Amino acid sequence: MASYNYDKFSEDQYDLVNFDGPAPGTRAPDFQVSDLAGGTRRLLDFPGRFLVLEFGSITCPLFQSRRRGMSELVARYPEVSFVVLYVREAHPGGNIPAHGTLADKRRWARELQASLGETREILIDDMDGTVHQAYGGFPNPVFIINRQGCIVYRSVWSNPSATAAALARLMAGKPAPREGLFRPARPPVLLDTLKRAGKGAARDFFLSLPKMVWKNLVRTNLRILLGKPGRVGPDSSC
Repeated sequence: MASYNYDKFSEDQYDLVNFDGPAPGTRAPDFQVSDLAGGTRRLLDFPGRFLVLEFGSITCPLFQSRRRGMSELVARYPEVSFVVLYVREAHPGGNIPAHGTLADKRRWARELQASLGETREILIDDMDGTVHQAYGGFPNPVFIINRQGCIVYRSVWSNPSATAAALARLMAGKPAPREGLFRPARPPVLLDTLKRAGKGAARDFFLSLPKMVWKNLVRTNLRILLGKPGRVGPDSSC
């Protein structure tokens, strides 16, 4: 638990080059998760034609930069289910430290809804990050899962435009396109998020920034641009 809920961020805690989460065409891992009220449910128990599953936390600048764009898709696709799975704090600081208990984790997940206006359903991973690690452990990936429990689209970094394009094709009965390019957090959102996290968060972030630029903005985007488009149909079974 201690190694998962780190007290200080460093890019060395993530293998940002080799994402080992489940790929399109494979079965989505299913787990029991908590909701904001303290109840439990199965992650893949969703009513929509597809589930758009995004991972994030209140101290993740990338997640915070994407929230508006991702939330706009909810109105565009009422027949699709949208869930945010709350994971460890990406950039813990003096105000929002690493989670010590599940109650801490639930507190900040509630804050994401109450103070920051997140409108999508928020579910909560356990203290060991069981679901998070099963899905690759990155701070802000997105998966689209069909009713058969098959992953039909994956982006290791959330990209609302790419997710919208994927949903449009899937709803039309076509395979989703390639995953979205990595785009940095918007500077005002980045600074606001780190300030909200509190003392130490900004320092830890900027110490790791050069390596993150190289691994995400350069290497990740080259991999995506040189990769092949998706081939998994919307009704695939796996």
